[in-house]
Amino acid sequence: MCYSAKAWEDYRKYVREFAADIGIDEFILLYGDRSRGAKVRIPKGMDAGFAEPKTDGEREVKALIDAWNSAEASRLEQELFKQRKRLADAGRILQAKTTKKALDDQRIASTKIEQILGWLADLRRTEPKPRDNRIYPQHYAPVMVWEDGRRVVKPMRYLCRPVGKPAFVKGKPFDVAFQGCYNARRDNLEGFWKGQFGVSHAIMVAEAFYENVWKHAAEGRALLPGEKEENAILEFRPNTGGPMYVACLWSRWTGPGEELLSFAAITDEPPAEIAAAGHDRCIIPIRRENIDAWLRADSNKLADAYAILDDRERPYYEHRMAA
Repeated sequence: MCYSAKAWEDYRKYVREFAADIGIDEFILLYGDRSRGAKVRIPKGMDAGFAEPKTDGEREVKALIDAWNSAEASRLEQELFKQRKRLADAGRILQAKTTKKALDDQRIASTKIEQILGWLADLRRTEPKPRDNRIYPQHYAPVMVWEDGRRVVKPMRYLCRPVGKPAFVKGKPFDVAFQGCYNARRDNLEGFWKGQFGVSHAIMVAEAFYENVWKHAAEGRALLPGEKEENAILEFRPNTGGPMYVACLWSRWTGPGEELLSFAAITDEPPAEIAAAGHDRCIIPIRRENIDAWLRADSNKLADAYAILDDRERPYYEHRMAA
């Protein structure tokens, strides 16, 4: 599973690299939803792509970003005031008498104050950081699709809700019941993913991906007597130093009052070095020369799509413990 990736979050990279157009209406809709209170997770790197708008559409997105940042800062400042008051109240009580509630309030308020100050600093900073471009399931990223005879960049959520699937499954939101749908297994493309494979293909450009593994496996050893399994996060990068053009599937899901663009990265059996590090899946980076053929999905030519997945880039993936 590719649980996280360092992706191209700035849509302008796609525009420069592939002469792609921008699906500005989808960006406006997404940022508008966030400004109206929708719980959408947009990495700071995607916001940064609109820092210097040049078109009316880009200026509209920039205004939505600025308005949300201002509202979010106000919300955090109010919460900060609340927690500082809570801390001060607990301190006054503890001066007279030690109580469990006052100790808990002191501990919780101190932790929350530190968190809020960090969030405010992150919200206000302008210098980029590597984490700005890292996506996790349910985060948004620009991905490239084929539309009306051209490459188009659209913002999509990294956890696909396929068209035709219900919003709820046995009382749970689809995105909770099928929380692994940020990846699509190659051996299930004509099963669960038959509505997208050969129908709606996309490319996500990524520089690295991250996986959860057992620490002892990552260190190439067996568990020691009495040792418990411990999780570790590994960062994998191709030794070529270049980007990976990750084969993806996407969907435009619609329901009452909702339209969702979302995608999943296709995964396959891992190369030897990833398996040796303790993980059992790997994304599929296709060759650059096959990008357009991949994007032009054709349900009558599934063999051609499989051939593109098989004729993939096969770099050596170097890994290290993620920060």
